Amino acid sequence: MTFNPNAKLDPSHVRRSSGARGTAIAGGGGLVVLLLVFVISQLTGIDPGTLESATGQYGGQIRTTDGSSAPIDDCLTGADANARDDCRMVGAASSISAYWKDEYPQLDMRGTYHDPDMQLFSGATSTGCGSATSSTGPFYCPADETIYIDTSFFQVLRSQYGASGGSLSQLYIVAHEWGHHIQQLGGLLTSQRTQDVGRTGGSVRTELQADCFAGSWVGAASTTRDENGQAYLEPPTSAQVADALNAAASVGDDHIQEQAQGHADPDSWTHGSSEMRQRWFTAGMQQGPQKCLQIFDVPDRQL
Repeated sequence: MTFNPNAKLDPSHVRRSSGARGTAIAGGGGLVVLLLVFVISQLTGIDPGTLESATGQYGGQIRTTDGSSAPIDDCLTGADANARDDCRMVGAASSISAYWKDEYPQLDMRGTYHDPDMQLFSGATSTGCGSATSSTGPFYCPADETIYIDTSFFQVLRSQYGASGGSLSQLYIVAHEWGHHIQQLGGLLTSQRTQDVGRTGGSVRTELQADCFAGSWVGAASTTRDENGQAYLEPPTSAQVADALNAAASVGDDHIQEQAQGHADPDSWTHGSSEMRQRWFTAGMQQGPQKCLQIFDVPDRQL
């Protein structure tokens, strides 16, 4: 997906630790980054879901490796978002924030909406959910309501793993993690039924719902507008949607396990199968976030 060059971004959504600079974005699209995030986490024993599912048991302030962070004040337009990874994060946050400010009040969920924080870091950082590094992958910490992203991770995937690291992969990741914030606001992440693993367990349903929320934003992304009425994003192309669906299949638990160990083990699933992830992403994209709220009530055989 491409930002309209004249769209006005809101830099206040995102903070950057000292030294966490952006890089130029390579061409291409797709969600290959998302695949590699989960492949790496599975093969190294690092589970982003562990951090994502934290319930506030950790205390303390957000700290970066050098102890300082600052707003990103040089990411001001859609043209900036099309040119640099860190500015793309600002653009994503601007659009997703506008979307959920309108959508959340219409959902049958508790409380009122407020944005999460977003922290860009380099190498490693301390969070309200414990320590994190670039190998952890992007994640949401409910304890401090912050999305953490090491933007150099995209560069490493492009240079060392041959991933495209394209725009849609980055936007999808932010939208998925923002989906966990929606769950946090609605009291879903603190529910015991979100913790059990397995094909129809709460962990899988929680991740599928975040995929569904991400899809709902993708479906409406070209209609979110800045304060001047300019759409943040151009409509996604059919090729970009196909890339998203292909990547949703690539990050299914069954696909990852078959690559890593030669067979799938549904009893250990935490994120859902390829087919499940494709289906719920599509459901959100086509039917909106109201559909996503049904995930915890869907019978096992229909999940």
